[in-house]
Amino acid sequence: MTDEQWGVLQGNLLKAVGKNNYASWIEPLAFDDLRDGVATFNVPTTFLGNYVKQNFGDQILYQMMGLGLNVSRVRFIVAAQSPNAANQPLDKSDGAAALPEAAPQKRDTPIAAAPLDPKFTFSNFVVGKPNELAHAAAKRVAEGGPVTFNPLFLYGGVGLGKTHLMHAIAWDLQTSRPDLNVVYLSAEQFMYRFVQALRDRKMMDFKELFRSVDVLMVDDVQFIAGKDSTQEEFFHTFNALVDQRKQIIISADRAPGEIKDLEERIKSRLQCGLVVDLHPTDYELRLGILQSKVEVQQAQYPELSLDAGVLEFLAHRISTNVRVLEGALTRLFAFASLVGRPITLELAQDCLADVLRNSERKISVEEIQRKVSEHYNIRLSDMIGPKRVRTYARPRQVAMYLCKQLTSRSLPEIGRCFGGRDHTTIMYGVRKIEDMRAQDGQLAEDIEILRRILEA
Repeated sequence: MTDEQWGVLQGNLLKAVGKNNYASWIEPLAFDDLRDGVATFNVPTTFLGNYVKQNFGDQILYQMMGLGLNVSRVRFIVAAQSPNAANQPLDKSDGAAALPEAAPQKRDTPIAAAPLDPKFTFSNFVVGKPNELAHAAAKRVAEGGPVTFNPLFLYGGVGLGKTHLMHAIAWDLQTSRPDLNVVYLSAEQFMYRFVQALRDRKMMDFKELFRSVDVLMVDDVQFIAGKDSTQEEFFHTFNALVDQRKQIIISADRAPGEIKDLEERIKSRLQCGLVVDLHPTDYELRLGILQSKVEVQQAQYPELSLDAGVLEFLAHRISTNVRVLEGALTRLFAFASLVGRPITLELAQDCLADVLRNSERKISVEEIQRKVSEHYNIRLSDMIGPKRVRTYARPRQVAMYLCKQLTSRSLPEIGRCFGGRDHTTIMYGVRKIEDMRAQDGQLAEDIEILRRILEA
């Protein structure tokens, strides 16, 4: 194949697979040789070669034949990084699906699955009480055995791990069961391909493609709500795959019954499998996530020291979104490296001031006071008032401590909310609770319960 033909082939593939897929998977390819009907391409890694072969091999073969080239098979070898790395073909033993030896199949628009994030694996997923059921269910499906619950429906808010688990399942299945046709895509991509098939009058091809998969994974299914024609086709695809005992895994931002404008028959179908809620993260899970991520950051910035208490501070203060939490840690290390300072609590507060403000908007001093008074079964007026008896003083100090931990209010501002008390009184109350937590197990439990209630 000449350089000119290679250039034409690249242009045709760009049009066929789209800009994102091309940049991620096709652009790294380097044409090596065409001999005896076998086209050989160099790839930077075994993984990339396996992925391209499984997901775009038919398309590459089809486009090459369209240029009049005498080719019946494509193969990928890892670019030489060591004497033993060169000329290692990626065949079935490498976990790649075999390509057709002769002409490609009739359908010339194979399913372009969404790229998988290499960071989203089970080994990188931190498990805690809020997500342990979802993790266990995902692991069971990833084993690739007989279908036990179909579909698996994962739902939860932004940044709780739905997409991470979806990608992790796909990674495991591609590794352990390369014979399976695993397709992961967003509901938006499903709709786009459906509309494209309608426009090009290729609905039979569309139906055949999606009914031929072994594992169908659809992310953010709430996107098709209100789109009648797409819902109709999704329903029929769903039924066809279930009838064939093919596994379906779906995610959404809420439970099936709570998705507005989703057809009742689809809601019913989605609820017939295992529906799992990924709950908002608790303090322990957030701290575990930070501890796992900080190892990567410290490997990248070995010159930086991290003060005790910084991770605990972030885990307490950034409670709404794991992505925001991880982004804050990355930003903190980068900032400390640029300014050449150790990572202290003061640096974290300065560097992440905007993130901390946004993360705590929903928790107010008034809400903390109300929840603490309810927990200790005392009147709010007594807790805020001047009485110093222990029945009121201890809950008052707990509330002061939580206000300092969970809001960005200054000590004088907190003091004004507690009946106009001086900031030194607030500081004393906070330190008193900090000292007592280590010795009083019941107090530590009370504080953790209140924290979870406030952060829920």
